[in-house]
Amino acid sequence: MTITPSKPRGATVIDVAKRAGVSPMTVSRVINGSTSVRDETRKAVKDAIRELNYTPNVAARALVTSQEIRLGVIYSNPSAAFMHDFLIGVYEEASVLGAQLFLLGGQDGRPPPPDAIDRLIASGIGGVLMAPPMGESRAVRDPISLAKLPMAVVGGPARDAISVRIDDRAAAYDMTQHLIALGHRRIGFIIGNPSQSASEERLAGFDQAVREAGGVETVLVQGDFTYMSGLVAGEQLLDMAKPPTAIFASSDDMAAAVVSVAHRRHMSVPDDLTVVGFDDTSAAVTLWPPLTTIRQPVRALAAEALRLLIQEVKSSRKGSKTRHPKCVFAHELIERQSTAPVTG
Repeated sequence: MTITPSKPRGATVIDVAKRAGVSPMTVSRVINGSTSVRDETRKAVKDAIRELNYTPNVAARALVTSQEIRLGVIYSNPSAAFMHDFLIGVYEEASVLGAQLFLLGGQDGRPPPPDAIDRLIASGIGGVLMAPPMGESRAVRDPISLAKLPMAVVGGPARDAISVRIDDRAAAYDMTQHLIALGHRRIGFIIGNPSQSASEERLAGFDQAVREAGGVETVLVQGDFTYMSGLVAGEQLLDMAKPPTAIFASSDDMAAAVVSVAHRRHMSVPDDLTVVGFDDTSAAVTLWPPLTTIRQPVRALAAEALRLLIQEVKSSRKGSKTRHPKCVFAHELIERQSTAPVTG
């Protein structure tokens, strides 16, 4: 059998940018003859192009020179319901504002491969929108920062990017107060993915409400925002000699799993066990009983992040200073049939 050697990979815009110590966008400006690049920078880029024997890609040049807004959207969230709402918000806003989207997905909350991120950056996009938890991944953010592309993060804080989110701590505080007002004094709490700031904030809100109330016993179990982790956590909590009368899961997927565990044990929700969630995705209303939960306006968050990102991309093209606006949306406690006053 004859094996044909693989064709060596030619130099890319990313390679030229690294050699010249500039962003890929600057390389593109030099290639396209922009007058906004300093002479010394132009020389460094041209030297790098010559040293690497780089041949500009005609299609990529067309993308860069076009006035149309082209944005990358990087996502990898284990909740299908959350991602559905997120992508609907992004698509609807993009269609209104005339932006073209390039989607790049990872698996089960993990970032996409580094070479896929590099290809996305080199394709001529003007900015990147990140769904949670991608905005907190250095594997995603570092190459985008190196390329000096505008970024927007949904669902988390960000110093060097647009941030659009709710106040997770205040939302969890409100839900915990609601459970305490119903008379529950032994409450289980299922923590979200430990690598995400939202998990920490929701736990902090829960703890604050419990401390202020006094006389409340709590049981903490680790989850990771997935339905499967909710099944495991629900079993752990309900296997206890003295199980909680209410369980607060920090995502709807985990809360739905707890309801399933309770049903398998022939427990009535909410008569025997109160269960509440967080997010108000479609998962909250596709089971019986429908969940009392915190409404996080995912579609509105995604749409606003896209709108602000487009504004920043347009400003950067004009040479304006980057602002990185921060937006905190209001949350809402949605009361449905999964909660009831404590009995006994």
